[in-house]
Amino acid sequence: MATNIKVEFTIEPWVDGDPPERVNRCIAAIEALGINVELGPFGTSFIASSEVAGPAVSAIITTAYEFGATHVAIDVEKAD
Repeated sequence: MATNIKVEFTIEPWVDGDPPERVNRCIAAIEALGINVELGPFGTSFIASSEVAGPAVSAIITTAYEFGATHVAIDVEKAD
């Protein structure tokens, strides 16, 4: 049985203003998995089933570093 997982992440270096390409690419990679993403002032988050959350976290890490991230922080907690 799948559990809902909340994932919140931040990608550095942080810049003021519009999200940089590395953040937008990560959001697109997550949305391609059918997950709705919420962009907040201090982090980006989503809730997904445990079956999809793992591939989404992998997509965040891969995409962020591919597009110039120096640090990726990911917080995962049970959403149920």
